[in-house]
Amino acid sequence: MSAGDVAKVAALLFVAAILQSAVFSSVDVLGGIPDVVLVTLLAIALLRGTVVGAVGGFFAGLLVDTALDVQTIGLTSLLLTVAGYWIGRYGETTGRDRAHAPFLSVAVVTVLYALASLLVHFVLGDPAPAGAVLRGVLPSIVLNLVLTAPAFWLCRRLLRPLDWGERAQEVRLLG
Repeated sequence: MSAGDVAKVAALLFVAAILQSAVFSSVDVLGGIPDVVLVTLLAIALLRGTVVGAVGGFFAGLLVDTALDVQTIGLTSLLLTVAGYWIGRYGETTGRDRAHAPFLSVAVVTVLYALASLLVHFVLGDPAPAGAVLRGVLPSIVLNLVLTAPAFWLCRRLLRPLDWGERAQEVRLLG
C-alpha cells in the first residue's frame, strides 16, 4: 500500500470519527444511532483487506473514544479492530466486486458489534441495558445501510483498485 493510500485511509477515518462524534452521535431514530465510523471502516476493510481493516479500526476507535470522552478507553478500538479484520478477511476470501458485499457486511457487523459491545460491557461490570441495545439494533441496521452506498462509493473512488499481484492469494493446503 502506498503512502498516498495510507494518508487517504487515515483522512477518511479521521473525518468519519469527527462526523460521528460531532453530528451522528446525537442522531437518534427509534433508538438507533447511525455509525458512520463503522460503515466507513467496513468499506475500507472490504477494499483493502485484513491489515488495513484492523489498523484502521484501532485508529478510528481510539479517535472516537477520545473525542466522546468515554469511560473505558480502548473498548471501541477493540471492537472496531476485530470488525475491520473480519470484514477485511471477508473481502480477501470472496469477490470484492459483488454488489451485495458492502450491504451484507454492514448488516452483519452492526448486529455483531452491538452484541459484542454489550458482552464486553457486561464482562467489565459496566452498566449496559440489554433491552435498549437490542431494541436499537434494527433501526441502527437500517440507518447504517442508508450510509453504506455513499460511504462505499467514496472509499472506492478515493482508493485505487488493487492489482492482482497486490490481492491476497488463496491459501492452498499441502498434503
